[in-house]
Amino acid sequence: MSQALTLPFNLPVGSDEAYLQAVQRMPMLDAAREHDLARRFRDEDDLDAARELVLSHLRFVVRIARGYSGYGLSQNDLIQEGNIGLMKAVKRFDPELGVRLVSFAVHWIKAEMHEFILRNWRIVKVATTKAQRKLFFNLRGARKRLGWMRGDEVSALASDLGVSEEEVLRMEERLNAVDASFDGSSVDGDDEMPVPANYLADYRFEPEQQLAGAESEEVRSDRLAEAMDELDDRSRDIIVKRWLTEPKQTLHDLAATYAISAERVRQIEKAAMDKLRDAVDMPLVLTHNG
Repeated sequence: MSQALTLPFNLPVGSDEAYLQAVQRMPMLDAAREHDLARRFRDEDDLDAARELVLSHLRFVVRIARGYSGYGLSQNDLIQEGNIGLMKAVKRFDPELGVRLVSFAVHWIKAEMHEFILRNWRIVKVATTKAQRKLFFNLRGARKRLGWMRGDEVSALASDLGVSEEEVLRMEERLNAVDASFDGSSVDGDDEMPVPANYLADYRFEPEQQLAGAESEEVRSDRLAEAMDELDDRSRDIIVKRWLTEPKQTLHDLAATYAISAERVRQIEKAAMDKLRDAVDMPLVLTHNG
């Protein structure tokens, strides 16, 4: 596809209700019209055809977004993310697949909404791997129906999703956790709830910590200089030209200089970097006079 799919919708943006009414008024496409538009976009990069495909399916994005209303996030934001997923689906849709666009687009719409929910539901990410994300959304749905889960329900869910019971329990703990303000407070009568800012110490500016940090940096700098001196001339030159000069030279530039392959330059660079890293990362023994 030679053009990016960025489409001006000309839909009302100031009012939620006006937007919802506008997308509901968009005409739905029959299979023949949808197939024709998809072919025009695929074969001719016809953005007007793509725009019609997107606009006619915005109502489905709204419908899907309503299914995620229990996460405490803005429906407008969810719809906007879903619209991005819809445009990605239109861009990738092949009319010869034998399925309707709405069936194909559901995955892309939900994927964008899921990413948005996981980024914004908590300050700390609750799920990072694919398995954790699947567990997060399945567990949310199960707890909506069942509330707190019993042991047999935990076992059944773990079996269904192919994860351990411990992973299910850990995710349940994350779902129950709440974000706490670092320096805010909750007042209940005359009692003030403790917050981390009131009891966590900040050691950054203590003289001993500053001295140790400065000495540590000095030792590491000395080690790096010594390790650079111990490299052979070619390895040292590659490191300098790849990392310490501007503009940096490419692997192919250095391959031409030394009449070797770019892969060989990469191997020499890696071996040299490993030596430097080992020298700098050796355990430090810091001493200073009191």
